[in-house]
Amino acid sequence: MYHGPGKKSWETVPDPRVEQDTDVVVRITTTTICGTDLHILKGDVPDTPAGTILGHEAVGVVEEVGPGVRNLRKGDRVIIPAITACGTCDYCKRGMYSHCVKGGWILGHTINGLQAQYARVPFADTSLYKVPDGLRDEDVLFLTDILPTAYECGVLNGNVKPGDTVVVVGAGPVGLAAVMLSRLYSPALVIAVDLDARRLERARRLGADVTVQNDREDPVDVVRRHTKGRGADVVIEAVGIPATFELCTELVAPGGRIANVGVHGKPVTLHLEKLWAHNITITTRLVDTETIGQLLELIAARRIDPTPLATHTFHMDDFMQAYEVFGNAAAHDAVKVVVKQG
Repeated sequence: MYHGPGKKSWETVPDPRVEQDTDVVVRITTTTICGTDLHILKGDVPDTPAGTILGHEAVGVVEEVGPGVRNLRKGDRVIIPAITACGTCDYCKRGMYSHCVKGGWILGHTINGLQAQYARVPFADTSLYKVPDGLRDEDVLFLTDILPTAYECGVLNGNVKPGDTVVVVGAGPVGLAAVMLSRLYSPALVIAVDLDARRLERARRLGADVTVQNDREDPVDVVRRHTKGRGADVVIEAVGIPATFELCTELVAPGGRIANVGVHGKPVTLHLEKLWAHNITITTRLVDTETIGQLLELIAARRIDPTPLATHTFHMDDFMQAYEVFGNAAAHDAVKVVVKQG
C-alpha cells in the first residue's frame, strides 16, 4: 500500500465489495509490479492518494459479481488489464480506452489496485478477459500491460512492415516485448540498444538480430553500418528520457517513423532544424489494451511466448522483497517479477 512518497507497506485491510452494478470482486492469483508503481512511490504521480493499494496488472478468479454484469460468473478466471473501459463514452467507442471518461488507468492510480488478495474491478464486462482453458497465469500475466503497450504504442504506431529495419532503444520489459512482437511483421533486421549486456542477451533470445551496448559502441554508427548509411525505418523509444528520444531522431532514416513508448517526465528537445525536411513521423500513445484479444489468440496458438520476460517469482507475503528486487533491477538482473498467492 502507498502511504506517500517513499512510503509503502504490506498490511491487512478490509476485503473489497461490489460498489456499483458493473463491478466484480476478483481473488488475485498472480500479479506483478510495473515501473509506474515505482514512479508513484517516488512521488511522481501526485494524484495518487495516500492509502491506495498499488498495482494494475493481474490474473485472478471472479468471487463476487455485481447485478449489472452479464458476461462473467463466479469462478471465471480473468485477465485484469491496466486500463478500465466503461464501453459507452466517446473515447471508448473510438477504441481509445485509456482516455475513458469514467475509467482509463484508475486501478492502483486513483482507486485501489491489484497488489492484494482481493480487488474490486469496475466495468467488468467491458474490461476483463476470460483466460482460455489450458493457459497458466504466467502465460497471460503480461497481457495486462507490457505486451499491449509494446504492440500498440511501439509496433503498430511505428507501422512495422516486412523488410523494415527496426531499432528498439531500451531493453527493459516493454522494449524486450517490442523486440519480440516486431518479429510478427517480418522486418529484415531488428536492432536492440541498451546499456545492460544481460538485457541485450535477452533481446537476442527474443529475436534481436543485432545488439548495441551504447556505452561501448555508437548506436548511430552501428545502425548506419547495417543500413548502408540510410538509418532505420522504425525506431521505438522504450526508455523515457531526453537522451534516448534524441538518439532516436539520429537513428531514423528519411521517411521513417519514431514510435515513442517511454514515459517522459522531463522536457525533450525536438531538433526540427535537422528533421523538418526528412519526412519523419513521430507518434505518441498511452496503451488502450484494445489488442489484448489478438495477443491472447497468439499466445494460445503458441505463436508468441512472453514467459521469458519473468525473471523472479515471489509469494504474496514477500511483496516487500519483490519491490526491493524490481526497484533495483540492475543489481538483481530483474526484468519482470511474478507475485503469486497460494
